Amino acid sequence: MINDAQCLQEAFQRAQSYNDYVNGGTPEQQQRWSAMAELVSLTNTQRELIGSFVREMKVLVISGLWCGDCVEQCPLLAAIAQASDKINLRFLDRDAVEALRDAVPLCGGNRVPVALFLAEDYQFCGMYGDRTLTRYRRLAEKQLGAACSTGLFAPATDEIAATCQNWVDEFERIHLMLRLSTRLRAKYQD
Repeated sequence: MINDAQCLQEAFQRAQSYNDYVNGGTPEQQQRWSAMAELVSLTNTQRELIGSFVREMKVLVISGLWCGDCVEQCPLLAAIAQASDKINLRFLDRDAVEALRDAVPLCGGNRVPVALFLAEDYQFCGMYGDRTLTRYRRLAEKQLGAACSTGLFAPATDEIAATCQNWVDEFERIHLMLRLSTRLRAKYQD
């Protein structure tokens, strides 16, 4: 499924915008996502970089409104997408399309969030998730013993900024892949 552009297009079309996705949650879930979103801001340098993108990119995030890691990272993705009219970001509940969920296991499980980066024609370009390197470093440092974050308490501001940079780097990597793609350069004669 992951290399089937038509299946990815169908899943993308079923997915929701960030606001619609979050608004589909319980009041408690909406409050947690909203509280995290208020802590997110891109630097001017990040906004300029993301705003300079010239290739359209579709990003399908497999997520769970109940998931603490999703609470802590998906608002970052929304902020990044808002910085460019070339990024079309959509969210899909992990269990909404079982074939897609089963096609992207990480470490033997159905972890979330997982971002699928697609070209304008739904060709698969890459996958990133469930946690960024910054998140994994922080969890290893804390050694809490919990299997996953609850999302009840926001991470420290420096962790939010570093995690945001991890995601910005991945968006940039995919954009450069699209920008340097032989087939897309031929299409756009650039």
